[in-house]
Formats: sequence, structure tokens, C-alpha cells
Amino acid sequence: METRQQGLQDSEPLREADEDLASEAHLNALTDEEREEIHQELAKLEEEISTLKQVLASKEKQHADLRQKLGISPLSDLKNNVTRGWHDMQTSTAYKKTSETFSTAGQKTTAAFSTLGTAITRKLGDMRNSPSFKSFEEKVESTVTNIKTKVGGTEPGGSFEEVLSSTAQASSQDTGPTHNLTDTSNRPC
Repeated sequence: METRQQGLQDSEPLREADEDLASEAHLNALTDEEREEIHQELAKLEEEISTLKQVLASKEKQHADLRQKLGISPLSDLKNNVTRGWHDMQTSTAYKKTSETFSTAGQKTTAAFSTLGTAITRKLGDMRNSPSFKSFEEKVESTVTNIKTKVGGTEPGGSFEEVLSSTAQASSQDTGPTHNLTDTSNRPC
């Protein structure tokens, strides 16, 4: 059990104090010449980094000035990015497949509505030509003719609206004050 715990302790990461000890041991192993060389190389790298930062800042300023002269702003960048993204989306395979699917669905829906409209028109035509509808139509025509004859005489022609209008006029003329107060024989109890 103790050997197992020893193995777990070996696999733990080095602590900061352990790293400092290892670093000091490594520095003690270097000669003065090696240390001086490393310090010089470090100073040279720091100087290069500083120079590169200055060059980068100068290039970024030049970049911003050129963009300003061209009239390119962050807003135009955003617009270009959106336009490019929209174009990329429209040229994507998924968009093309979806667009084709919607187009096909639209065509099929249009065809279905067209077929439905044709079927309804045909059914209404069939219904109008059916014997029961013909019988109903004949009854309405005979009723209208009877009303015309009773109300307006035997004049042929006239629309249904004219007949109704003349009937309404005739009934309004008949409903005048013609009641006889002394005659009680027709009154209900």
C-alpha cells in the first residue's frame, strides 16, 4: 500500500517551490560565460519584441489612415460582411436544396388548388344540371311568375328584384287605415 502511495506522489505535478529549486540547481550548473550569453540573448529578444511592437503600431496607424482616405468605416465593414455572408449562404448547398424544396412544394400546392377549383366548378355544374336542382329552379320560376301575375298583371319579363319591389309597394298600399271599427265579425277574440 505504501508503494502505491509513493507512486501517486511521484505523478503529482511539480509545485512552484519545486520548480524554483530545479531552476536554481540548473543555474548553478551554468558557467558565468553561459549566463552572460543567455542574458545577452534575452536582452536582444526583448529589444526585437519592442521594435516589432513599434512597427506593428506604425503599420496599424497607416492601415487606419488608408481606410479613412478610402471611406471605409467599421459600418461599411459590417455591411460588407453581411453581404458576403448572405452571398455565401445563398450559394451553400443547404440553401439551394431548401429553396428547391420550397419551390417544388409551391408548385405542388398550386397544382392542388387548381385541381380543387376545377373539381368544385365541375361539381357545381353537375349539381345545377341535376334533376333536383332543375325541379327547384322550376318551382322558383313558377312562384315568381305567379307573384308577377297576381301583383303586376300578365306583363312578361322583369327581374326578381322588380317583382319583390312591386310586391312591397302593393302591400304597403294595402295596409292603409281601412279598418272598420263597427265591424267586429272578423276580429279574433
